[in-house]
Amino acid sequence: MSWNTFGRLFRFTTWGESHGPALGAVVDGCPPGLTIDEGLIQPFLDARRPGQSKFTTQRNEPDQVRILSGVFEGKTTGTSISLMIENTDQRSKDYSEVAKSYRPGHADYTYDAKYGFRDYRGGGRSSARETAARVAAGGVARLVIPEVSILAYVSQIGDDRIDMAKFDAEEIRRNPFFCPDADAAARWAEKVEAVRKSGSSIGAVVECVATGVPAGWGAPLYAKLDSELAAAMMSINAVKGVEIGDGFAAAALTGEENADPMYPGENGPTFSANHAGGIAGGISTGQPVVVRVAFKPTSSILTPMPTITRDGQATELFTKGRHDPCVGIRGVPVVEAMMALVLADQKLIHRGQCG
Repeated sequence: MSWNTFGRLFRFTTWGESHGPALGAVVDGCPPGLTIDEGLIQPFLDARRPGQSKFTTQRNEPDQVRILSGVFEGKTTGTSISLMIENTDQRSKDYSEVAKSYRPGHADYTYDAKYGFRDYRGGGRSSARETAARVAAGGVARLVIPEVSILAYVSQIGDDRIDMAKFDAEEIRRNPFFCPDADAAARWAEKVEAVRKSGSSIGAVVECVATGVPAGWGAPLYAKLDSELAAAMMSINAVKGVEIGDGFAAAALTGEENADPMYPGENGPTFSANHAGGIAGGISTGQPVVVRVAFKPTSSILTPMPTITRDGQATELFTKGRHDPCVGIRGVPVVEAMMALVLADQKLIHRGQCG
């Protein structure tokens, strides 16, 4: 079966395809009485919208969101909220060859192996276009967690990382890479432009930090905050790795180095480190929740690659159309949305059990 729903108490279901008439999300479990309109959601979609620079796909979609249900007189009613985003700039003819052969690195073969049928136009549900619906749903989730501030940024493109000593939060919205290091952004402009002109692609790492998360969110053992975040981030198309806190780097530390020492504070403990990424035993500590997400290089490239046709014959294929040379760049608002959706769900779960 397909599984298009995520969440427990605050749930969302996405629908639609890359080249269908529209896509969207249905949000269930949103508390009633929250102030909402399209204007509160649209800025997050604008951040993700394609065609805003030469470093992203040139597909020109306005990504205007419409609220179809669950809102009355500017307030959530407690019933399901339906969100719709129309597709206006599809070019399905670009995928005529893909109908006959499988694109290496894409989900073409696996969808066909599972269902015996697939939507080859832009990848259908496997397209990164689906993430627009998540961003819209994430805009609703943010209303549930006003105490939390969420900030994501690109921390690495290819093997080139930012210098944390040069971190400037204001810089993130000044460049097309959502990069907090102006020097790194200048280097990336040359790097990604060279990749784009060659018809290739490159990977990236997005880091996301949620501050204001109180201690106590998360539930052992099978609704741990970190396991829910990992599942949410891994569900994003093109994501191949997730780290919480120090992540894999923690394996190289000693117990003393990895500990987050605690000291008495006026409103609970204070910490001198945050190697755990704000989560211990699957439950938030009150520190910033830190997640890093690795995006693979976009599989759509102009270099012919060996593959097979649907009837098993050897062939070569390169992908036509308009594609992101670095899909991780537009992954920033998607990662923020998934963080918001998980935290909203965990807040309601915590409130339901602990008041």
